Amino acid sequence: MPASDNANLFAALRAAFPSDLAACAVETDSGLQYTWGDLEHATAMVANLLESLDLPEGARIAVQVEKSVEALVLYLATLRAGLVYLPLNTAYQSAEMAYFIEDAQPAVVVCSGRNFGWVSKMAFLAGTAYVFTLNDDRTGSLLERAAQFPRTHTIAQRQSDDLAAIIYTSGTTGRSKGAMLSHGNLLSNARVLQTYWDWKPGDVLIHALPIFHVHGLFVAIHGALINGSKMVWCAKFDPKVVLQHFPRATVFMGVPTLYVRLLAEPGLNAQAVQNMRLFVSGSAPMLVDTHHQWQQRTGHTILERYGMSETVMLTSNPGRASDGERVVGTVGQPLPGVLLRVRDEAGKDLPVGETGGIEVRGPNVFQGYWQMPEKTAQEFTVDGFFKTGDVGHVDAQGYVTIVGRSKDLIISGGYNVYPAEIEGYINNLPGVAESAVVAVPDADFGEVGVAVIVPLAGARVDPVQVIATLKATLANFKVPKRCEVVAELPRNAMGKVQKNLLRAQYQTGT
Repeated sequence: MPASDNANLFAALRAAFPSDLAACAVETDSGLQYTWGDLEHATAMVANLLESLDLPEGARIAVQVEKSVEALVLYLATLRAGLVYLPLNTAYQSAEMAYFIEDAQPAVVVCSGRNFGWVSKMAFLAGTAYVFTLNDDRTGSLLERAAQFPRTHTIAQRQSDDLAAIIYTSGTTGRSKGAMLSHGNLLSNARVLQTYWDWKPGDVLIHALPIFHVHGLFVAIHGALINGSKMVWCAKFDPKVVLQHFPRATVFMGVPTLYVRLLAEPGLNAQAVQNMRLFVSGSAPMLVDTHHQWQQRTGHTILERYGMSETVMLTSNPGRASDGERVVGTVGQPLPGVLLRVRDEAGKDLPVGETGGIEVRGPNVFQGYWQMPEKTAQEFTVDGFFKTGDVGHVDAQGYVTIVGRSKDLIISGGYNVYPAEIEGYINNLPGVAESAVVAVPDADFGEVGVAVIVPLAGARVDPVQVIATLKATLANFKVPKRCEVVAELPRNAMGKVQKNLLRAQYQTGT
């Protein structure tokens, strides 16, 4: 197979490097600068190390390390060597790690030095052949070993449908599943987003997201690399630091929580972001109020989009004005090449505006769940559409609105209640910062809703008054039967509200 036909994702990313390899590719918040040549040579050395281990075809490289440019190099080197990358959330503890290692059977595990004792014992017992360390201060056995290898490497040949990465779903309900993504899945999405979001020569990305998740690892990193764009690399998100970076960058990607924290900075105004071109939000729904505050303070409309571990990005509000307007409260239209439909529980297509289950098909959709053929079969329709588990509707212009997850649906007295609808009303009440509505068991109705509300700073929210207001606004079957006021909602690392924890907390009335 000639090199030009190599479908390895790294080959496409490497081809997009600028001709001047001495230019800065990544600048860290500690002042370190990595050139494109540094990325070329470092990925070659680590890829050579991995190849020297004589690993089996399709071997998994499981990685649980703190964010660093060296961790980025490890990801790219894994692709370069034609192996399968398996990122793991740095918050996972021993029981969770034991599950992932046992399930994925990685040939190599890379962990932080401080965790080497327990991780290595666990990995070796599960049959892992090699365990390396990698720290966020450019130390660790992985780098020590890689330093002994050549700085040149021939990129491994791969087909488009060869496995590139396994992303485990968050596991907030039931057993966590490993979504298998191919080189073709990831490359097709990177190229579509490069065009649709109108990446330009000279764009600079502020990278302030974790790199164990689709958003930070694939959307952000692939976006910059496929465009040959420099990244300003933040090991941790600090709103004051990000604010200082805005004048010399053009693109920022974040979850809603990051935008809320930036809005709390007095220095955020139109002048502070005058050089910025694009603000992207995802991984969790953004409150309409946050959108409006951002517009008022900066003059920018945040681009909200929709994706999943199983599909990378599916829909997006337009990047270019010529493609239409960004409609707040929606996740935009299906991306080019993505087919999206809304169906009822019987598998019948629903008309415009009606709410149902979202199904998708396209080159970005994953190959299935790791070692779960039955589950994979359940999640795909006969004609090849993936059942996302998300509930929503599409308007006449093709803009998609996500109402919630199908598992979050409340069926009260035989009526369907969509929590996102109720939350929308609650969030507009005076003194409310945000809310979550969850189902709890009820002897009479089967299920009823409980509203959990976070008040604005300094505000007092009266639960009795909230219920009374909703009763005057909504059909009675939609009104939550209880209202609780809390300081904050539980969230996972990407800012998604963990409704499973709320359901568990309130199902017994405590």
